[in-house]
Amino acid sequence: MKRFTHNARRITAVAAVVGAFILAPAIARASAGSPARPYANGITPLCQTPGLVIWLDTTGNGAAGTTFYELHFTNLSGHACTLNGFPFLFAVNLAGHQVGPRAVFRRPPTPHLVTLANGKTAIAVLGIVDTGVFSRSACRPVTAAGLRVFPPNQTRSKLVPFPFGTCSRPHGPASLNVGAVTR
Repeated sequence: MKRFTHNARRITAVAAVVGAFILAPAIARASAGSPARPYANGITPLCQTPGLVIWLDTTGNGAAGTTFYELHFTNLSGHACTLNGFPFLFAVNLAGHQVGPRAVFRRPPTPHLVTLANGKTAIAVLGIVDTGVFSRSACRPVTAAGLRVFPPNQTRSKLVPFPFGTCSRPHGPASLNVGAVTR
């Protein structure tokens, strides 16, 4: 019995020491003396989809069969974050399912790192091609209910309601094009 009690004390002591080493950094970060920082390593994190409001300025400018709109990414995460690259997006129906092919990437601009302070906005230019420039059989025009938008380098999306004409054939002409995110 004494042997069992001695081993149990030894195991308990080792567990306490290991637990202290594991919890010490967390306790130090949570202490009142150290300010809470979302990125202690000095690198500004990527903007995560839940921390962004994604919206479309519906004042479009048309040219040569395409109307261009500004797709806005407003950072409301509570801290600075970065965007770099092209948003991935496609038209959706009322059920939120993809209609037609995804947007093709348009250059310029060349992608570059955009740092957004909390409350600031970056944009990407979205082009919507008039479905009348395509043959009806190649395009199969329909009215989309909006856009499903994935911010650059993210796997979660947000829906942006905005009815517009688009091609519905999955391998038909791309009626959407999008530029890189800029300031």
